[in-house]
Amino acid sequence: MISFDTDGLRPDERFDHWCEVRAKGLFGVTIEVSRERRPDFHGRFSAYETGGATVAELQASSYRVSRTWADIKRMSGDSLNIFQQVRGPGMLRAGEERVHMIADGTMTIAHSDVPFAGTPIRSDGFHFRALKIPVTGNARLAAGAENLLCEPLLPETPVARLIEAIFAAIVEQRIEAADADATIRHIAQLALLARGRVTPGTPESRNAVRHGYLQMALTLLRSHLLEPDLSPTRVARALNISVRQLHLLFEPTGQSFARTVLAMRLAEARRQMESMPLRPVAEIASASGFDSLATFYRTFRQTYGMAPGDLRKDLRLG
Repeated sequence: MISFDTDGLRPDERFDHWCEVRAKGLFGVTIEVSRERRPDFHGRFSAYETGGATVAELQASSYRVSRTWADIKRMSGDSLNIFQQVRGPGMLRAGEERVHMIADGTMTIAHSDVPFAGTPIRSDGFHFRALKIPVTGNARLAAGAENLLCEPLLPETPVARLIEAIFAAIVEQRIEAADADATIRHIAQLALLARGRVTPGTPESRNAVRHGYLQMALTLLRSHLLEPDLSPTRVARALNISVRQLHLLFEPTGQSFARTVLAMRLAEARRQMESMPLRPVAEIASASGFDSLATFYRTFRQTYGMAPGDLRKDLRLG
C-alpha cells in the first residue's frame, strides 16, 4: 500500500506536486485550480492492489479534472474503471454531447482510455474512490470494456445495488485474500452487465449476481448483527429473494447463514471483551446479539478453545 498527503510540503509546492506527480504521473489526468487558490491546496491519496486490481482513494481540495486524448496518448491505462464520488458533486462531460450530474455517492463506469472532463459545483473539496481493473490479456473483458464512455450508474437498478455492495466490501478491505481474484471478476462482470456489454444469462453473469447478493446479505448482517431476531426470513425479505435463495448464497463460503451470524457475533463479543475489560460478560453477550447466555458460553468455548473468563484472565496477564 502507498499513501501520500501534501501536509509535508510547502504551501507553494502542494498543487504543483499533486498536479505533476499524482494527477499526471499516477492517473494520467490534467487538473486545474485557479492561481489564487493554489496556496490553500491540500490532498491525501492512498492505493493498494487486490485481486490484480488497484484500489485508490483521494481526498483533496476541489479542482477541475480532465483526461484528454493527449493524456491518453502519453499514458494509456487499458483498464475497466469503477469510480465512486463519495463527496463533492459536479458535472461530468463524457463525449461530445453527454453531460451528467454527479451527486454525492454516485458511481460511474468507464474504460480508462476515453476522454472525460469533470467540473466541481462546490469549492469545499471532494472524496473519491476508484477501482482500476486491468483488461490487458483478458480478451473477453477487453472487448466488453472497449470505448466504454464514462457514465453514472442508475442507483435504482438492481445491478447497481449489487455493484455498490461488492465495491464497498473491496474498498473497506472486507474481502479475504483467497477470494480477491474472484471478487474482482464478479464486479467487472456486473459493471459490463450494467452497461449492456455482456449477456445476463451466462454462467459468469449469474455467478456475479449471486456474489453481489451475498455481499448485500453480509452488509445487512453487519448492520443488524446485535438484534437477536435477525433471521433468514428477515434478511431474505430485505433482499427481495426467497429464503432458499438466501441459503444458496452462503454455500460457496463453506458456512451456512446461521454459522456466519454466529461467527460474526462471537467476533464482536471478543472485540468488546478486549476493548472493555470491565464490562460484565453477560452484558457483552447480550450486546453482541446473543439471547441465551448458555449458548454464548458454549459456542465461545467451541470456537476459541477457552471460556470467556479464561480469555479475560489471559488479557489481564498479557
